[in-house]
Amino acid sequence: MTMVRSKLISIGGLVAGTAGLLMLSACGAENAPVAQNTSASPSSSVPDTSAAPSATSSAPAPAPQPVQPPAQASKNDGLCKAGDVKLSLQDSDAAAGTVYRKLVITNTSGNSCTIQGFPGVSYVTGADGHQVGEAAYRDGTKGGPVQLANGESAIADVGFVNVRNYPEEVCKPVETRGLRVYLPQETASNFLAVQGLGCTGKISGNQLTVKTVHKG
Repeated sequence: MTMVRSKLISIGGLVAGTAGLLMLSACGAENAPVAQNTSASPSSSVPDTSAAPSATSSAPAPAPQPVQPPAQASKNDGLCKAGDVKLSLQDSDAAAGTVYRKLVITNTSGNSCTIQGFPGVSYVTGADGHQVGEAAYRDGTKGGPVQLANGESAIADVGFVNVRNYPEEVCKPVETRGLRVYLPQETASNFLAVQGLGCTGKISGNQLTVKTVHKG
């Protein structure tokens, strides 16, 4: 009986000791620090301050553009222009119903200029200066260049046909106010006041002829 009780006491002590150890383990587990999760979620992550700066602060300033020099005015080609000359007519001779007169082209520009070829000549009339009939026919061959110093003149011989020799119903003559003259290779014209008579109708032949310029 005494032996049985001693065994029971030993078993009870063992059980009690085991239970005490379990309780201490549990208490230790409750008081142990919990490990923190160091990986932050995307929504709570701190913004990355190492991102590249904006273009306004990092892009290099554009290189300054070179200043373009102003366009140079086209050089004078040396030809006599409409504004460089003064025109006049000088009487010459007559032959077979045609009167020849000298168209005098005087350089008044203050500089030298060159003229070469046939002037364009036509009758004009009316307040608007409209052309009468066809322009002068070019008679002969083109001559060489004529250089004119200031004050010098070139001459082109112009033939004026007597249009009264044509039937009136064919010629349909009108009084003219003068001549419109284009210097060779020039697009602006000069007006030379001289009264005359020109055909507005289609005639055979030419009511005006002009020869190439030559030195006066």
